[in-house]
Amino acid sequence: MKRFSLTISGKVQGVFYRKSAAAEAQRIGLTGFVKNLPDGSVYAQAQGTDEQLEEFVNWCKRGPDRARVEKVDVLEIELITDEKIFGIRY
Repeated sequence: MKRFSLTISGKVQGVFYRKSAAAEAQRIGLTGFVKNLPDGSVYAQAQGTDEQLEEFVNWCKRGPDRARVEKVDVLEIELITDEKIFGIRY
């Protein structure tokens, strides 16, 4: 198991990026969260297997149809052991 921090830049707010990312992460079976940042980017933390995380990162590079992703920064961070779901934070 690993946990990634992702910062997604581009046209990623106002295009259902958070909702779509949460649905995709839930489909894959990840735990974590996604939220908008004041600078217009989207921030996520996702935890799962290497394969699950690779699939999610690849999705984040595309995003939903109306998004225009310019950059995805990914860092491995410390695991959270008591997390049960992937949700949206406001």
